[in-house]
Amino acid sequence: MLPAGFDLQRAQDALERPERPQTWRLVQRGEALQVEPWPAPAAAFTSGSPVADGVLTRRASAQAREDRPGSPHLALALDAAAALSLGESVWRLWTDQEELVVAPFDRPAWAHTLGRDGAGLFAAADLKGITQRLRWIGPGRLLMGSPADEQDRFKDERQHEVCHTRGFWLAETACTQALWQAVMGDNPSGFNGERRPVDTVSWIDVQRFLERLNSAEPGLTARLPTEAEWEYACRAGTTTPFSFGEDIDPAQANYNGNYPYCGDTKGLYREQTVDVASLPANPWGLYEMHGNLWEWCQDWYGEYHAGPLTDPVGPPSGEGRVRRGGSWLRDGRDLRSASRFLSVPGNRRQFAGFRLVLGSQPRQE
Repeated sequence: MLPAGFDLQRAQDALERPERPQTWRLVQRGEALQVEPWPAPAAAFTSGSPVADGVLTRRASAQAREDRPGSPHLALALDAAAALSLGESVWRLWTDQEELVVAPFDRPAWAHTLGRDGAGLFAAADLKGITQRLRWIGPGRLLMGSPADEQDRFKDERQHEVCHTRGFWLAETACTQALWQAVMGDNPSGFNGERRPVDTVSWIDVQRFLERLNSAEPGLTARLPTEAEWEYACRAGTTTPFSFGEDIDPAQANYNGNYPYCGDTKGLYREQTVDVASLPANPWGLYEMHGNLWEWCQDWYGEYHAGPLTDPVGPPSGEGRVRRGGSWLRDGRDLRSASRFLSVPGNRRQFAGFRLVLGSQPRQE
């Protein structure tokens, strides 16, 4: 039995009629969400905007479902002002190209701004007088590591499935020298600049920074990402060697352009770090996940498991901690999403930094 309001003939006509993709939006009016055409999608908007999101479709039909046991399934044509009642739980709207989840989302206590743009949800926090933007990285799955046929892969990148059951807030950029200075009162960096990432910090140094930051900001739980969280965020839903695709160039990342990936044409070698957020972001709005500085992760380095894992936190001990992402000094091969490196926790180098996670601690295995 078809749900009330479902026009079968209209749906069939839509399936048989090729149409150019059109963007629609959900707008809250009173106690209802309304679907209406969105001829000119806007750029970033902050919390408080009535716009929920944009949805792309080639067919003028969609469905919505309240995500709780026993709830009815609804279907409706994507006409101007088609209305959905706003329930207490999660709603899903999907087309032939995309799925949109509408769910309650509370602003974290540490955030003074919460908003959404084309890359997803973002928040901003005032940490010791320095504004730090973060991206919400939702729960999901990925194939961690690299496939056997990926060019220039390393043998410690055995591919395996990882499930993240909880989301987390990851800093849009590596920790800046301005933030380090505000928290620690010094600046160990070899390349100076308030908007440059702090460098020449060991994993142990970073733990001291996190301890001092958490003590100074009530209710804050800042930490390093796990290695699995880092790769999940770096890939941003992609399966290619880089979040930008099959290859990378110095216009997208800061690395030693004398040693390009796959033996491509040589390019720019900057020989130093660049300001954070000065190169293109990945699809989830994260800057310089490839290159600029290696980034410390929380995990001890170890061999990957062969089977699937849920919320992995790495081995209980080891000889070195994980660093990810490559750096201004390294070649294109090291910038791949799957590339991993280990270093002793006390090691300080001018090519190593870190980025923050704010929120709950990772699950312990």
